[in-house]
Amino acid sequence: MTAATGLGYEMVVGLEVHVHLQTATKIFCGCSTDFGAPPNQHTCPVCLGLPGALPVLNNHAVELAIRAALALDCTVHPVSMFARKNYFYPDLPKGYQISQFDRPLATNGRVTLPGHGDDPSPRAIGVTRLHMEEDAGKSIHDRFTAATAVDLNRAGVPLAEIVSEPQIRSASEAESYLKTLKQILEFAGVSDVSMEEGSLRVDANVSIRLPGATALGTKTEIKNMNSFSAVVRALDAEARRQADLLDSGGRVEQQTMLWDATMEEVRPARSKEGSHDYRYFPDPDLPPLVVTSDRIERIRRELPELPAARAARFMTSFPSLTAYDIGVLTSSRALGDYFDELAARSGDAKTAANWVLGEVLASLKASGQSIDELLVRPAGLGDLLALVRDGVVSHTAAKQIFGVMAERGGEPRAIAERDGLLKVSDDDALVRWIDEVFAEHPGEAGRFLRGERRLQGVLVGFVMKKSSGSADPKRVNQLLATRTGS
Repeated sequence: MTAATGLGYEMVVGLEVHVHLQTATKIFCGCSTDFGAPPNQHTCPVCLGLPGALPVLNNHAVELAIRAALALDCTVHPVSMFARKNYFYPDLPKGYQISQFDRPLATNGRVTLPGHGDDPSPRAIGVTRLHMEEDAGKSIHDRFTAATAVDLNRAGVPLAEIVSEPQIRSASEAESYLKTLKQILEFAGVSDVSMEEGSLRVDANVSIRLPGATALGTKTEIKNMNSFSAVVRALDAEARRQADLLDSGGRVEQQTMLWDATMEEVRPARSKEGSHDYRYFPDPDLPPLVVTSDRIERIRRELPELPAARAARFMTSFPSLTAYDIGVLTSSRALGDYFDELAARSGDAKTAANWVLGEVLASLKASGQSIDELLVRPAGLGDLLALVRDGVVSHTAAKQIFGVMAERGGEPRAIAERDGLLKVSDDDALVRWIDEVFAEHPGEAGRFLRGERRLQGVLVGFVMKKSSGSADPKRVNQLLATRTGS
């Protein structure tokens, strides 16, 4: 709710994003992190917090957290500490969460948001800190009447918590920040960032102030949102609530809020805790986390190409692509990899992009597959584009061949030969199809022969359909033109 929202206040937002690190086992024990298992199957004395059980830090989780920090341009500290964050909640069996407090793994990073139509300049949002912690379990309120169930499969799954500076000024900017952050983490390979499975969850600290004011207003925290649309709607609703309070002479109380998507409202959950309420102290069972500079530099070198760098490379290497093309092709690492390989094989980036943005994405949308599951791999699609380029099959036939490849796999030339889709340029065959089309569509044929030239494309389409896409459309056009004496 900037002044542009019309409510007369500026919105100030800081986001805390919890990201599941993509490990096979939990952060302090060997229990599986697989999603979707029956309740309480992935538990042990360590993640249940039983007396005498001692945590052992998962080295791969540290590796992924460092990779995330470097992808966000953070400074990774050589020594960080784990602490106990004490609070009671039914899904936290130990009564405390192992987190990092005053000595986090990394600080001072940034997420650079792309420009948009009104303001094409990129804008950097500061990342205050990135720290490691364990997830809690999950309370389930709708399984039993008048009772709450607890599933502890998630307890102990490794998290990176990424805290932004309060530099976000609108709900749409918060959405842009989250989409960019999600894209970076997915490219870096640190998480599946699946919001449906709770691998990326958002808490938002929101306050309002008069335009031009420098002091921050009293903030509230909206907890555990797991969709971009929920964040946008919750921020706008909370800003409106705070504005109504201030305009009516009331005051905003610092408290934790919950977003009710059904009622489209935020409502208080509890008074906001300060850090002193959690009685943090260093975890006595875990030594300081020491990260050598050699290890940091090795992980930095192993970082893959990140979204901004890939977009810049595409812009330079493939000048025929539009900004829209590049935006879609870099929206995920897997899609960009697919396009990259296809463009290299075909030697024609624009044609490759048109096929990826057209047939490939349409096929994925229709089938619900991921790009990695698509049977048409870049090598096969590259061979198909070569058949079109060399005049072996028409563009129309190529789309049919692609459909077969997507459904059953196969080599494109073999499919073309088997299904009679090789381009037919033989005049006898083409004339026969044209004659049949004229006989089946006498109205259009007659108007065409009397001079209505715009019907030529319609007639070519009829011939292409009759030939199952195998007719040479260029030669069909030439033969049709001879019928009119032109």
